[in-house]
Amino acid sequence: MELAKLFITLLIIDALFISQIRVQAAPTNSNLFREYIGAEFKNVKFTDVPINPNAEFHFILSFAIDYDTLSSPSPNNGKFNIFWDSANLSPSQVSSIKNAHSNVKVALSLGGDSVGDGFAYFSPSSVDSWVSNAVSSLTRIIKQYHLDGIDIDYEHFKADPDTFAECIGKLITTLKRNKVISFASIAPFDNDQVQKQYLPLWRKYGHQIDYVNFQFYAYDKGTTVPQFLDYFKTQSSNYNGGKVLVSFGTDASGGLKPDKGFFKACEKLKSQQQLHGIFIWSADDSKANGFRYEKEAQGLLAGQR
Repeated sequence: MELAKLFITLLIIDALFISQIRVQAAPTNSNLFREYIGAEFKNVKFTDVPINPNAEFHFILSFAIDYDTLSSPSPNNGKFNIFWDSANLSPSQVSSIKNAHSNVKVALSLGGDSVGDGFAYFSPSSVDSWVSNAVSSLTRIIKQYHLDGIDIDYEHFKADPDTFAECIGKLITTLKRNKVISFASIAPFDNDQVQKQYLPLWRKYGHQIDYVNFQFYAYDKGTTVPQFLDYFKTQSSNYNGGKVLVSFGTDASGGLKPDKGFFKACEKLKSQQQLHGIFIWSADDSKANGFRYEKEAQGLLAGQR
């Protein structure tokens, strides 16, 4: 009899535990807003960008690249250098914007599309040497600039997917373990060669990746609201369990634009508890229109729209 009671008790505890896990894993909305800044050297400052105090705000400095800084840059095997507009986005300016706004954090993004006149390739000599160099050089930059996290935005590759997964996964794991960063994100888009690299990384190290900045603006121009929602569903399945953020570009990129229904799509996702955040590429391009859509996006996330 006592054994039977113990068995029933264990079953109840097990059921409660599983229930708790499911509750924690349930989709939820977020007030997270993120914006890339500094890649195009348009003299944009942090203080130019409107910041809603009721949104969680991440600036993402673009980019740190493991290339040398010569006139004809070449790969540097994990030894990162700064390739953003550091004259306007300096360490003191990072400290100042964070001190002025308690809801602001600042990250840096690795890689990007191009460097100099060519593509920025992920091109490690070996996993161990790349990780060692990357941890050392990025720790120095992150501490110098008072940063909080990193974003992975490599888009061109001279390495197989396993190597990419191990290099990036071990980099994120080490920086978190060393308490150098508190969050990490990846920024894939719908391209076979890109997804071939990022999906194995997600499958092995997804537990270390806090956000998926999926580049929905890489889809075709003229994307409709139903198409956008289908794309979101597909990528949420690809990056299963991840916080997939929606996005648009304020440049000439494609995807679903704000004036074509982007915020309508966001409202739909919000009603389904699936709006994990919004990010924009980029502050450099938004300066010309007075950051209109940054205000609107943060208002929606903060429940003010």
